[in-house]
Amino acid sequence: MNGSDVRIERVSKSFGSFTALDDVSLTINRGEFFSLLGPSGCGKTTLLRIIGGFEEPTDGRVFLDEADVVPIPPNRRHVNTVFQNYALFPHLSVSENIAFPLRLKRTPEADVRRRVGDYLSLVRLNDHAHKRPSQLSGGQKQRVAIARALINEPRVLLLDEPLSALDAKLRQQLLIELDAIHDQVGITFIYVTHDQQEALSVSDRVAVMNDGRVLQVGRPFEIYEAPADGFVAGFIGETNSVDATVVAVNGEMVTLDTAHLGRVLVTDDDPPAVGEQVLFTVRPEKLRVTKELPSQISDTTNRIEGVIDEPIYLGFQSKFYVRLGEGFIVKVFKQHAKYLDEGPEIKWKDKVWVFWSADDGYIVQSGR
Repeated sequence: MNGSDVRIERVSKSFGSFTALDDVSLTINRGEFFSLLGPSGCGKTTLLRIIGGFEEPTDGRVFLDEADVVPIPPNRRHVNTVFQNYALFPHLSVSENIAFPLRLKRTPEADVRRRVGDYLSLVRLNDHAHKRPSQLSGGQKQRVAIARALINEPRVLLLDEPLSALDAKLRQQLLIELDAIHDQVGITFIYVTHDQQEALSVSDRVAVMNDGRVLQVGRPFEIYEAPADGFVAGFIGETNSVDATVVAVNGEMVTLDTAHLGRVLVTDDDPPAVGEQVLFTVRPEKLRVTKELPSQISDTTNRIEGVIDEPIYLGFQSKFYVRLGEGFIVKVFKQHAKYLDEGPEIKWKDKVWVFWSADDGYIVQSGR
């Protein structure tokens, strides 16, 4: 690996009376693709700017490998940044934009040409070398910005919502390319985004932030399947969440008395105590919806009756909003794995059963 370890140690940042970061500690491993994920104003860009040297922390330290870089200016940190707005020079060609950092360092011309050629190939812009930024698409401009940031051979690349100005299809395409570039260059990528799908699809690990704090750090599937609290559960994808009380524990099988779903069974390898107040959550794709309850159904399968309040057909799947007797809405996602010659069989106002395995729900304990 060519990158650096990054360690954020109890970093806080205040702007007057506003606290943007509140005692944040993180360790980002050498060569990781690490994402800072959270809503606008959560502190993720402020943290990125502190790592890059564009802001100083009010408290705390930032280490690249074992060196505290807080006193070191941005141009001496071996860290480069890719910004949302590209920050290209409009009067320079693609090649000259990419070469600019090398020219600042008075790199010999032969080396400049060789390295610019290498990075044009890396971002697949060889055929656009002599164009100006105004002649490029948004995705091409961002690839130029990435090449310019990488040509200095930094040990850490900071990416501040680099795809947010692009349309959804182009964003997904460039995200795949960005992941491939990371695999080739092998340095540490720290990626800021508010888009959950972006973070989950490319990251080795994700830090979910809110109100200036890190709420959870983990691999994408850990963040999604085992959220640390109600905010993470609701922010990462869609879910069904209800307040609950633990009424029985039998090994790993927990019985909950929930606010809207009645008695619910859920497995937990570290079960809470009887009487504890918890949050129960189950993802919409874990639920099944049918007009008739299957004849063979296990004792650990949860089931509730409801009425289709809103069916939404999306081609590859349908989303069903199921209204329960007291008005609570449960979301169910049904994947279309087979050809539907007459359309979805479940329609508006149909009476249905919603059911799911005890293994597919999750308990968010207040102490976790």
